[in-house]
Amino acid sequence: MDFDVFRVPLDCWIQIFSFLQDDDLNRASCVCKVWWEAAATPWLWRKMCLQQWSFCNVASLLNDTDCLTWKNYYMRRTQLERKMKSGRPCGDYTCKSLRGHTGRVVGVVYVAGNNSFSEVLNSTPVVCSASTDGTVRGWDIQKGVQLWSTPAANPLWSIAAYPQKCLAITADTAGDLKIWEGLTGQQVATFPTASHQCELLPFSYNGDSFLLIGTSQGSLIVLTIPSLTKLSSQVIIDTFKVNLLLSSTDEKWIFVASKENIDFNPKVFFTKSLCCANEEEGTLSVSLPVSSCCAAAFFPGQPARVAVIHGGNNLNSKILSVFDISMKKSKYDELLPNAQPVESFALGLTRSNSDLILHTKGNSTIVVADANHLKVYTMKGALIATFKDHTLPITSLCMDGFRVVTASQDLSLRVLTWRREKDKGLTLESQYHLLGGSHTMSRGFTHVTCDYASIVASVEAVNGKDVLKAYTFDS
Repeated sequence: MDFDVFRVPLDCWIQIFSFLQDDDLNRASCVCKVWWEAAATPWLWRKMCLQQWSFCNVASLLNDTDCLTWKNYYMRRTQLERKMKSGRPCGDYTCKSLRGHTGRVVGVVYVAGNNSFSEVLNSTPVVCSASTDGTVRGWDIQKGVQLWSTPAANPLWSIAAYPQKCLAITADTAGDLKIWEGLTGQQVATFPTASHQCELLPFSYNGDSFLLIGTSQGSLIVLTIPSLTKLSSQVIIDTFKVNLLLSSTDEKWIFVASKENIDFNPKVFFTKSLCCANEEEGTLSVSLPVSSCCAAAFFPGQPARVAVIHGGNNLNSKILSVFDISMKKSKYDELLPNAQPVESFALGLTRSNSDLILHTKGNSTIVVADANHLKVYTMKGALIATFKDHTLPITSLCMDGFRVVTASQDLSLRVLTWRREKDKGLTLESQYHLLGGSHTMSRGFTHVTCDYASIVASVEAVNGKDVLKAYTFDS
């Protein structure tokens, strides 16, 4: 059955029926009744839902929600995505300013967010922020209120979330790691390190939860979550910071690199060996044959595939290389990690010294933020699209299955949505700006994060008291 009839505008139907005689109208009314009954059948709406959102387990959601039907799901989700695409102030979203920090915000994370439309229906997003004022704060972004704040302590350096258990994890400049209950702010555990700058990567393996720490002395430390019990520690880059930690979407591989040591080859660790390491076997890893790494990302549609931006033939050139990681038998019949080169191409940079941001989608789409440009590449190196929506450099980027959001020093966020073209494949379409306030009071956006129905970003304030901006979309 062809369902395009439902997309015909009402005024067109009026014109069509104006040419019909009485007998024809009677017959048409019978036809319309049949169409109306067909439009009310669950199988029709189920088919439309699964065609539109095949990546989401819609059937599981409807089985768990008594009051939701396929039709209601389709209508509500379509309305939400329409609002997120048009971005009309007041009509599509509300913006709230979250104030309370008296220092610079060093990170913003969702501890309870809407990762899919199913969660939009029955959850309240909670965001945690960390600041150089020494406090961690929890926010209800829909109501625009602060839920809790920790007592002021040492300036904070970084923050990470473990939403599976609704936890926030922070590292301060004194080297102390702490875990906080995301909804209450209650401290769960603490762990001292000798590092004044720690990179944090929470991950899970085989049903257990872990925290990987990269220190400023070049060490990797593995702790358990939430107790922060130490499992292992090893030095991989002596005297240089470990400041790039990534986990594959299936969490079987962990990428480790230093942006400071231009001679260091990035390593990809087999996650199981990090969590279950012993002195006899040690950890299993493979070094990638590149150096001067400045950005990396695993492909969500191909979890064992990683893209790396690294140095080229001269100081100012950059290369993007793609590797497939696997376990292969050595000549001694040992299973060891192996890196197979897949593709490599030169990046045409807008500015040679710009901080590059790298994200990936599916198994072959690459997104690079270069100065104030956003570029979309195929894995073969073909430049699909370039956007120059910002007037100043992009400072942060977040993306999901529906959109990409960029934050810039020009005090604006730019929202782009995914679109599939016949010739180019998957690409982006620029939609609208979200403004962050006045340049007399603010210097620009510094961080941005999003869930399925909201966007939260931090604004660097002129007076040193950074502000969060929360944009929420209603289905």
